[in-house]
Amino acid sequence: MKKISILLLSFTMLLGTTACESELDLVPQGAPSSGNFWKTPADAKAGVNAIYALYSDDNMYGRGFFWLNNASDDIGTKPRQNAERIKNFIVDGSESDTKDIWRLHYEVMKRCNDVIRNVPNIALDEKTRNMMLGEAYFNHAVMHLELAYHYGDDRAGIPIQDRNDPTNVYVPRAKNVAENYAYIAADLQKAADLLPYFNELTTDNYGRAHKTAAWAYLVRTYLYAKDWDNAIKYANMIVNSGKHALLPNFEDVFKIKNNWSSEYIWSVTSSAENTSLGSIFPGVCLEDKGWGVYNGWGNFYPTKELFDAYDPADKRRTATILQKGDQFMYFGELATFNVGKYVVSSSNRTGYQFKKYMEPFGYPKTNSGGIDIRYVNANGDKPSTALNVPLLRYADVILMLAESKLMKGQNADTEINMIRNRAGLASISGATMTDLKRERRCELAGEWTDRHYDLVRWGDAQATYAKPLHHYDGTVIYPARNFNPAIHHVWPIPPDEIAVSKGALFQNKGW
Repeated sequence: MKKISILLLSFTMLLGTTACESELDLVPQGAPSSGNFWKTPADAKAGVNAIYALYSDDNMYGRGFFWLNNASDDIGTKPRQNAERIKNFIVDGSESDTKDIWRLHYEVMKRCNDVIRNVPNIALDEKTRNMMLGEAYFNHAVMHLELAYHYGDDRAGIPIQDRNDPTNVYVPRAKNVAENYAYIAADLQKAADLLPYFNELTTDNYGRAHKTAAWAYLVRTYLYAKDWDNAIKYANMIVNSGKHALLPNFEDVFKIKNNWSSEYIWSVTSSAENTSLGSIFPGVCLEDKGWGVYNGWGNFYPTKELFDAYDPADKRRTATILQKGDQFMYFGELATFNVGKYVVSSSNRTGYQFKKYMEPFGYPKTNSGGIDIRYVNANGDKPSTALNVPLLRYADVILMLAESKLMKGQNADTEINMIRNRAGLASISGATMTDLKRERRCELAGEWTDRHYDLVRWGDAQATYAKPLHHYDGTVIYPARNFNPAIHHVWPIPPDEIAVSKGALFQNKGW
């Protein structure tokens, strides 16, 4: 099938998938035409499965938007031209690392709209139909939100696909991002009404959309829209549901056995054995070349600024960051980070490494000396693991609830102290936004919660980026940078998308 690079990709045919759902097995099989598809329950099932297939694309949750999070003060990357351009806000949107993000998100949304438009016309029992439609509304909203806040503002939002007419591809930008947020919220509310709770799913359907995930993304949507009342409402609905709880030990959140724990809300379902399923992000964060044992990519490393943000007594620091002298298990061997044969390569910009995603790399090799594919993909060019990569977890909900309360002048000590106490820190009283910002940074470091956008929406980016960033030894690795809040609060739309839009799209001002 010819790949068409066009706004919204509405001419791209839906990819069918196998009926097997073991570990959410969603491998596309062929490209049925609209003329002979959407007739049977099997077609409906394949259409829904196709929604999830792109989650495993390397340009989605393998790296994708994390290249843009590289702009933050938490991240250093190995020397790479596009990464340097992003860091210094001199991109134009045509960079190979990020230009496909827009296209891929709209392709997922297109697949969701195909389900929403066609599934009601297929003979299905009500429970199955509701589940399928709920999944479509949910995933459309997640993709829509990720694009909206990266590219939209009060001057112009992003295009909202024509859900009823897939041939209407030249859709103009929404008048502002508030219009996008309203559309996203409506989709999530529909999803939540249709979806079951996670504990009502059978294990072979783990990884599919569920009710509290829809509520959680409503919290995030309303937080970004500065609708504090609704953010508080839906966060409290999650808390009061009794379906989620913080794990007692922070480090346990990032263990394979806890992929579906009480802290789970939404993740990239991953697998080491199924090479088409899952995020390569753990391997992307692994030391470049993996000390000769495994093909780590070494793209993203923690900065000294992030390390120094932690209280030395904070248990999250050792669970999040490896510093020189720290011991860790590496393919069955006790290793000492940045010492002896585990000295970091010259491409490691900071002298640290994220530890959150290291558990799969700790297991011994097989008796024959090969990689144990129960935990890690044997193909280092696709370094996925059996560890799900979290996109939104319960701790994030608690912190968003705390932030919304503080923005309304309410007390958020209960929420802040839930997070602090698990980290081994004493309770505080009269928590402020400064406390919230620190806890959010330390809790969610190295995750897909977008530290850069947190700084942007708090109005802190300009002052933060005016300070240099450092290697663990104190050496400056990035000098002070110039962040213009009138321009750099959003990113440039890929020029290729503008070029084929027949005037429907225009670039963000200043880029």
